Amino acid sequence: MAPRPKSPGRRSDGKDDPARHEAKVPARLRAEAEAAVEPKRPRSKAGPQVKRINLALQGGGSHGAFTWGVLDALLEDPRVTFDAISGTSAGAMNAVVLAAGWAENGRQGARDKLDAFWEAVADAGRFSPIQRTWTDRLLGNWRVDSSPGYLTLDFLSRFLSPYQTNPLKINPLRDVLVDLVDIDKARHEADIKLFISATNVRSGKIRVFENHELSIDAVMASACLPTMFQAVEVEGEHYYDGGYMGNPALYPLIYNSECRDIVIVQINPMYRDTVPTDAREIMDRVNEISFNSTLMREMRAIHFVNRLIAAGKLDPEAYRVTRIHMIEASEEMQDMHASSKLNAERAFLHHLRDIGRTVATTWLEESFGCVGTQSSIDVRGTFL
Repeated sequence: MAPRPKSPGRRSDGKDDPARHEAKVPARLRAEAEAAVEPKRPRSKAGPQVKRINLALQGGGSHGAFTWGVLDALLEDPRVTFDAISGTSAGAMNAVVLAAGWAENGRQGARDKLDAFWEAVADAGRFSPIQRTWTDRLLGNWRVDSSPGYLTLDFLSRFLSPYQTNPLKINPLRDVLVDLVDIDKARHEADIKLFISATNVRSGKIRVFENHELSIDAVMASACLPTMFQAVEVEGEHYYDGGYMGNPALYPLIYNSECRDIVIVQINPMYRDTVPTDAREIMDRVNEISFNSTLMREMRAIHFVNRLIAAGKLDPEAYRVTRIHMIEASEEMQDMHASSKLNAERAFLHHLRDIGRTVATTWLEESFGCVGTQSSIDVRGTFL
């Protein structure tokens, strides 16, 4: 009996021929996917054209002032414009403040509004019971874990909830937002898509507030640490900090924006050189790992899809290549104790801002040319 002829796209063993799938993917789209998976060396110079990016802003308490500096440098560069911003906690506040300022006076309005917000945070911080000790000031430490106020709060949080220690729901950051941010402008006039993440207390699911759903309560819900503040109620549901389920959430940027370039502004260190042995440092590291876990899972999914597109296994018309970029200062942020996230001292906020401006300027010089063509980081080596 004569052997059956092979059908097109099948090997002699009857299995699918990978070449048959790869042939469906145009060379240009496959090259894009390959560049996203295995980026080449970043270009040293960028072209003069304006490039649109999406921003993913992590939360991290007063370390969000680092993001302030990053945003200030990006806003200063006329080659950069924003399509969408996903933010959590301090990242959510930065996103909403930027959008409200942009609606008032473009990129300069955004810079001015961010300046005003963080200066107001510093003003409110003068009355905080959590302050650096004189010893830490003399040693140049930004940590506040030796502060009597911090020690008292840490002790009380082990036995009492914010429902007992803060029954009036006092939160100075809310007053700062109410005074400075026209939430209606951020909702309707900014021309920037916003995605603000919070964690539903009862279901444990992520809630992403979009422009038309924004409110001061939604922003405060995104930044609600349950050991410090009562859960924030929005539309009959209660929410904790969004960092537990998305820090920040990337999928809204993928599903709701035509822009394929996501710039992650990383605050929480993913890698540390030493293994903590002190009880408080162990807890701090556990929190860092927890607040990075959702980001790492999403990055694994993005990398997987990019690889499948590059290999011709997915239809590029149905699945999109996502290019990933990152602005971070891992060495500087590693040196800062987790307790410094509660330090709202003006000198500290300015110090973080300056670090953010420096690393963002370096990124613009070295990696901005990759925007629109390829990822500028090794996603696999960084996240997987």
